[in-house]
Order: sequence, then C-alpha cells, then structure tokens
Amino acid sequence: MAQFEQLEIDQGTDVAVEMHLTDKDGSAKNLTNHTITAKLKKNYSSDSADTTNFNCIVVSPATQGIATISLTNSQTNALRSGKYVYDVEMAFVDSDSNTIIERVLEGQAIVTPSVTR
Repeated sequence: MAQFEQLEIDQGTDVAVEMHLTDKDGSAKNLTNHTITAKLKKNYSSDSADTTNFNCIVVSPATQGIATISLTNSQTNALRSGKYVYDVEMAFVDSDSNTIIERVLEGQAIVTPSVTR
C-alpha cells in the first residue's frame, strides 16, 4: 500500500520531493532498472488534458533507493490554486518479462496562490 502524504505547492515556484524507498526489511530499495512516474490532477476523474506530469528521476547510484519528483516554476504557475490529487508509481520488468507496477506515494496537493507572477 502506498504512503499517503499531503504536499503544499506554492504557485510559480520550483518544487522537488525526494523519496527514500525501502524494502520491507527497512533496507534501501535497489532501483536499478526501475522507472518512476507521477501525475497531478484536479480530481481522480479529470481527463488527460488536465493532467500535470512530474519530472521523475532515480538518483544515482540506484542502489541507494532515492528518487525525486519535481515540477518547474512554469508548471506550477500554470496550476490554479486549490486542491489536487497525485500519485507516484514505480515500474520494473521481472525475470519473467512481466511489467510490475507499484504505487509508492499518493495524496493531496494543495496549490497556494501567488501574488508575484
């Protein structure tokens, strides 16, 4: 089950969230050959035109289990203030060539308005 976290995003700013992913035993998750994707929407039923994609990277070395999701100031400037929902998924291909997807983080994002635009 994914961790729930509320994010606060200031409109018009650069935002980055660093995630330290672990295995069940508490050790760092090896993210070698894993991809991270994350999306932000006004609500769960919003269509794809209303979706903002986070920039996602696995930090090197991948064996440390650190991934970062981020939005540029242009992306956050384009968001209206208010509540949004988001989630972060991790994917990898197992030894049987099956793509395994796991949701690792989800929650609400509150976008606060900016005066200086």
